[in-house]
Amino acid sequence: MALPELLLHPDAMSEAAAARVWYEERNPAAASALVREVDHAVAAILDSPNRWPRYFGETPRFLLKRFPYSVVYRQLGNAVQIIAIAHARRRPGYWMHRI
Repeated sequence: MALPELLLHPDAMSEAAAARVWYEERNPAAASALVREVDHAVAAILDSPNRWPRYFGETPRFLLKRFPYSVVYRQLGNAVQIIAIAHARRRPGYWMHRI
């Protein structure tokens, strides 16, 4: 079975980049670990998009283990769209307008 197509919302890409820069300025090793963990999360989501529980509305999220972020996504037919790389301290659902 083929993996779903990956779609990245531009704002989610910006959030991931901003998080990487923030960690890079403080600890380059942590920044690399964050990138690896986000990559792992996206791969796991693509492998089994129905595995994670619904978080807000009909959008599931994958909680990162070492960092205070979650990968919020939705399924669109045979595609998975990453909607947000959401920091745990941000207002829940701030990204709903992206759907």
